[in-house]
Amino acid sequence: MARKKKVIVDVDTGIDDALSILYLLKQDVELLGITAVFGNVSAERAAENTLKILELAGAPEDIPVFQGAEQPLFRPWQGPAVRFHGKNGLGNVELPESARSVQPGHPADFIVQKAEEYPEELTLLFLGPLTNLALALAKDVRLPEKVKEVVIMGGAIRVPGNVTPVSEGNIAGDPEAAHMVFSAGFPLTMVGLDVTMKAVFTERHLKLLEEKFRKDAGGQKIARVAKELLEFRFDAYAGYWEERGCPLHDPLAVAVALDPSLAEKVPMQVQIETKGTLSLGATVADLRIGRGAEPNVLVCVKADYERFFNRFIDALAK
Repeated sequence: MARKKKVIVDVDTGIDDALSILYLLKQDVELLGITAVFGNVSAERAAENTLKILELAGAPEDIPVFQGAEQPLFRPWQGPAVRFHGKNGLGNVELPESARSVQPGHPADFIVQKAEEYPEELTLLFLGPLTNLALALAKDVRLPEKVKEVVIMGGAIRVPGNVTPVSEGNIAGDPEAAHMVFSAGFPLTMVGLDVTMKAVFTERHLKLLEEKFRKDAGGQKIARVAKELLEFRFDAYAGYWEERGCPLHDPLAVAVALDPSLAEKVPMQVQIETKGTLSLGATVADLRIGRGAEPNVLVCVKADYERFFNRFIDALAK
């Protein structure tokens, strides 16, 4: 029997992180812990939102949550993404306070500890800026050879960025941390805007989700929250597509981490721009035929979106 994936997920819990946590909790994995970082919201708010989502889902109480980096390594944090996540990060949906609490200690220490405890078994899943991972790497330079894989939601290769013309938000959120991670030799998979901007969850998908929830009275609370979160995102992305909807950035990264067959990947040499002004935070791939440097990352270039949507809907409706 195949062993369960051992997963640590790092989040800046806004709407798509919250949906990712709900999705991940329904998968057959061993979730060792959740670490929080600044990004969509402050690190403190990200940890608080994570605890509320765990409470909403009735998740096991032994899943630890750690609050981590409050700002980038060498720059000030630019503040929360209110337009796309609301004032509280959860589309202004108010959830009850959680009886759970944040664990003492820093995510970097937790990651290093678990990599020692489970050598070459650990899947690190990063859905926000990479600051906590960069800090863990600073504590243990051999971390890349101790983990099984690192899967990140971030970057843009052949498509525009979403915070600058060329830069994606998670990488631009802490470009120096991303540079450290991309240069360290991790077995790294990048689920970037090249695929996530095509993972557009529409009102058609939302109706399917609601229909499945109606068959299970116990899921009505989660159904209501999921619907409100998604509709907030639909409004935030109004006008982007002909059909009303929103991209599921983080949930797609989770799905690819759990089932690599969902995405087609190409090995590339990718470096992070840390000095530019217009290009700060860009993921620069060497696409020169026959002249490119040794690949350091698997870049997702295509995905099976309908298979992903079906799994996402089925998991949330369980």
